[in-house]
Amino acid sequence: MRYAALLRGVMPTNAKMPALKSAFEAAGFTEVKTVLGSGNVVFAAARGTEASIERRAEEAMTRELGRSFLTIVRPIEALRALLESDPFAALGVPAGAKRVVTFLREPPAKGVKLPPELEGARVHAIVEREVFTSYLPGPKTPVFMALIERTFGKEQTTRTWDTIAKIAK
Repeated sequence: MRYAALLRGVMPTNAKMPALKSAFEAAGFTEVKTVLGSGNVVFAAARGTEASIERRAEEAMTRELGRSFLTIVRPIEALRALLESDPFAALGVPAGAKRVVTFLREPPAKGVKLPPELEGARVHAIVEREVFTSYLPGPKTPVFMALIERTFGKEQTTRTWDTIAKIAK
């Protein structure tokens, strides 16, 4: 089965993609490919729970890289279904806004109030373990990550809609 591992906090300055690929191969995953330089790994693995695959990847990174990144795994088919359903179409996202999806390890606690908003960044919807957010690009650094962390904590990682499309290809 094909999966995508979405790693939190990876950038070219703290993890080289060839080393990340090697760590996933050392974990026993096959057909490993990195996508972009921001911690996206597509691979094949025997069917298993997302949590068990996440643990396996994190343990391999610790062994092979000397550090680990929070890993959230989703089946590639689930990402394709998400793209096909395009939940943003019905959410009233302003023209020109960047569309962003935050992937959570666990469903959020009950009682999250929508729509939290901060300086043009808005959480539109939560569907199971995905949070759909948009923000309007401006002269300031995007503030949506502060909004996401304040609302959902750090057990999450965020990707733009365009990045998800590249991962699911």
